[in-house]
Amino acid sequence: MARIMSGVQPTGNLHIGNYLGALVNWVRLQAEYDAFFSIVDLHALTQRPDPEALRRAVREVAIGVLASGVDPDRATVFVQSHVPQHTELAWVLMCLTPLGDLNRMTQFKDKSHHQPENVNTGLFTYPVLQTADIVLYRADRVPVGEDQEQHLELARETVRRFNHVYGETFPEPQVVKSNAPRVMGLDGESKMSKSRNNEIGLFETADETMQKLRGAKTDPARLRKTDKGTPEVCNIFSYHGFFTSESQREEIAAGCRSAQLGCVDCKKMLCQNMETVKGPIRERAAELRSKPKDLDAILERGAARARAEAEKTMEMVRARVGLGVRA
Repeated sequence: MARIMSGVQPTGNLHIGNYLGALVNWVRLQAEYDAFFSIVDLHALTQRPDPEALRRAVREVAIGVLASGVDPDRATVFVQSHVPQHTELAWVLMCLTPLGDLNRMTQFKDKSHHQPENVNTGLFTYPVLQTADIVLYRADRVPVGEDQEQHLELARETVRRFNHVYGETFPEPQVVKSNAPRVMGLDGESKMSKSRNNEIGLFETADETMQKLRGAKTDPARLRKTDKGTPEVCNIFSYHGFFTSESQREEIAAGCRSAQLGCVDCKKMLCQNMETVKGPIRERAAELRSKPKDLDAILERGAARARAEAEKTMEMVRARVGLGVRA
């Protein structure tokens, strides 16, 4: 069985962008691959979070992963910092990664722009730790969104460089495309993100969701209900593509074009369809929160398996690069 590895940052409550872009795929992929799924809390340190808030966020993201349908009996679910080999391998790979390669990473420029008061070295070397995350488990496949494709190409180049210098050690990871590589935020202008306050929370109630949808951007040509619209340019209609049946989408599109259906009605229908998906997830999440020891046991079991696999890799790496004392 081929192996797949992916991670999600605990940088706030999960939103539907996380769900559609990652978790839906994780649920599908766990049946097709030997899957390793990580809550990457070390990456979150680049934003200098409050320590207690980070610990809470790790648990909430783990709950969201499991409540969305990832099965810990089929996939290895763990917290990145519980496996110290991640940082050990990252240092080895940093010593192989040219400065120029990191200078070309566009996400560093983007993240630096959004946190100008905290442009730290971790932001710059983030892609190397991400590479270590992948190759530590000798993953054959990596599911990525479009904003991570440049980082994966760096990982592939790093693998080629390591194998050339030290001998064949790592497989070159291949891309598994997400069904929703980029989910736009409620502003219709940038990717959905809690830091940009343009998200719909995965655990939010129907009332909370509707409150956010009321102010969400729609077709700019529809200033009044009587204005005819173009659903293909409407951000709200794009969400219907994930939560609404094909027949209902066709009805909504026809109603938009003919001005028989207003934007508020379209948003109400979307909210109802979202709740059909989010309601059961919210219920499962509540059950997981009520059993904290069960969650701890799941994460520790996952970390134990991850550490065992990671150590197998590091034994090879140390031997190849010359670390460790031999008799």
